[in-house]
Amino acid sequence: MVVLVKPSPQLGSKAMDGNQHKVEANVLLLGAENVGKSALTVRFLTRRFIGEYGDIESIYSHIDKTDGREISLNIWDSLYPQSCETTESISDKQLQWADGVILVYSICDRSSFDVVQQQVQLIRQTRKLPTSAPIIIVGNKRDLLHQRAVSSEEGRLFALSADCGFFEISAAETYHGVLLVFHEILDLIKESKALKKGMNGIKGIVRSMSAVFGKKWE
Repeated sequence: MVVLVKPSPQLGSKAMDGNQHKVEANVLLLGAENVGKSALTVRFLTRRFIGEYGDIESIYSHIDKTDGREISLNIWDSLYPQSCETTESISDKQLQWADGVILVYSICDRSSFDVVQQQVQLIRQTRKLPTSAPIIIVGNKRDLLHQRAVSSEEGRLFALSADCGFFEISAAETYHGVLLVFHEILDLIKESKALKKGMNGIKGIVRSMSAVFGKKWE
């Protein structure tokens, strides 16, 4: 199912300047069941919190504008298959589609943290996701501290060891924390795309010089 969330009226009423470029970003959400992936996504897109969702895998599309640029954001809210092997929880298609990944676990559910650890390891091993593509780990349900099963320090240390970003938030309690997560992944994706574009430009110059001078330039 594809859900299109329309831009705010003030965005649609402003004409884009000729020198502004549209940026497209594909964000893949991973994690176990009942950790709040859909709640996180809908909270970001609508500011509303909805606690219950059916077993629906969705791609949400959203238009935003930051730093004078129009951002076309696609969010793939994935399902975690029941009784699956870890290797089946992420498809090559998902990783090849994604510009960045957000992995969500519940701080109240130790097994969901284990799933995130396994999925990060799988992503690194398969190498289907570009090495420059950012990964952010999110510990959700911070409002349920009395049920905590995974400490903030443990989540942060794992993210650090895996070279991932880290946030601990409550999608139920506040919109601001969710906003920070998505703004961070968007900033990192823009940096990754700019770096990739720069490297492609350098390779093009090298190829041109090789053609002119008839030798290989490193």
